[in-house]
Amino acid sequence: MSTTSATASLIDLAAQDRLPLHQYMDRATIDWIRENRPDLSSVPSITLRPASKELLRQAALPARWLAEPHVYESIHGVRHSMRVTTLATLLAEEQGLDDEDTATAVVAAAVHDWQRLHDKDDRGHGARAALWLAANADTVWGHFGLTAVPSRIVRAATAVRLHDVPYDAFSADDRTDHQRTERICDVVKAADALDRYRLPKLTWWPNARHVRVPAFERFRALAFDLVVISETAHLAGASGTESVRYALAETGLV
Repeated sequence: MSTTSATASLIDLAAQDRLPLHQYMDRATIDWIRENRPDLSSVPSITLRPASKELLRQAALPARWLAEPHVYESIHGVRHSMRVTTLATLLAEEQGLDDEDTATAVVAAAVHDWQRLHDKDDRGHGARAALWLAANADTVWGHFGLTAVPSRIVRAATAVRLHDVPYDAFSADDRTDHQRTERICDVVKAADALDRYRLPKLTWWPNARHVRVPAFERFRALAFDLVVISETAHLAGASGTESVRYALAETGLV
């Protein structure tokens, strides 16, 4: 069976190395996450630019864009996508990206896992998502109220393609592509890494050694809170989009 057992928690399955292809948050796992909160600095006071707030209002992507419907409510689905989009927005502003580059990072963050087939080590999903984004650019940018132009498409697709490739595994071509869109790529990779507090092993949680954005540390506490608040709300009955929007409101982001 490809989905999480109705009785086994993700933390138990992870400990037994028996995680299924499609993994869904459960109460035991979110309780375990909450109980293992790291010693983090306080959540910073944040005021997003108006353009960034507008992008976040459109962060929920249509389920029909997914390559695999089972992923929509899974740990790589809509809630993960919306949180990573939020974190990419924050990191982009903190790193001094202008509205255009912030929007490009947001688009890339939103779709980065949308062509996943499952929640395990789905190698190549970044490359698949990059191709899908390029082929559907007008639709995706239009979803955010933006206009797709070639330079933005290339930068976003590059960030999506490289998001699941570790820096130390970059090929010569990867390094060349990364240099052309370094700041956007780094923001998307860091935002994705910050949302790893949802994973059922402490060794899989965010690690600054794998990112290149100095602001990563600043947003750890917020990333943790977004996971706990949104996943708890979802388990209480809120939809995926509603649960993340609730978390954004609770943390003062919208």
